[in-house]
Amino acid sequence: MIAIIDYDMGNLRSLENALSRLGADCKVTADSQIITAAERVLLPGVGNAGVAMEKLRERGLDTLIPGLRQPVLGICVGMQVLCRESEEAPGCQCLGVFDSRVRRFSPAGGLKVPHMGWNQLENMEGGLLKGLPPQPYVYYLHSYYASLCPDTAATTNYGDCTFSAVLRYENFYGVQFHPEKSGQTGERILSAFLML
Repeated sequence: MIAIIDYDMGNLRSLENALSRLGADCKVTADSQIITAAERVLLPGVGNAGVAMEKLRERGLDTLIPGLRQPVLGICVGMQVLCRESEEAPGCQCLGVFDSRVRRFSPAGGLKVPHMGWNQLENMEGGLLKGLPPQPYVYYLHSYYASLCPDTAATTNYGDCTFSAVLRYENFYGVQFHPEKSGQTGERILSAFLML
């Protein structure tokens, strides 16, 4: 069973539907026992990382998640809260799984913030990305990004900023883009996660 963590931070149904299309048995839950017993765990999220951390703390999930031993995939804000800290809220300390700081995009060269729409993955390192064609397109919607770090497993360029599109550390994975909205590429990434 796949646990999709529910902490009131986004539309979980599109992710649940994408996993169901792949034949996965998934459950949307905030129950720590179900999460701990799950074969795999997804931590999606949209919105503000500071609010996300408050919601995780309210449910006691801030201490549970970093200790999970099964494969865990953070998506968008779910990936950002797995990082060390975020500029999105003053003094926002996150879960500290990935050794990256989340920063705000600076508008430059006429590019808009948020970074919204299709963009390419580059510098891909195996794992969830194994077997994908070179520089595939994925769908983004974000104003903050994870800085490059030793855990970076793929990058994306937006203007003069190169950021971590995919992070990986031990059993933890993170994607800044939305795989459930990224067509065949996103489907292949979710399939790879289900086979870990």
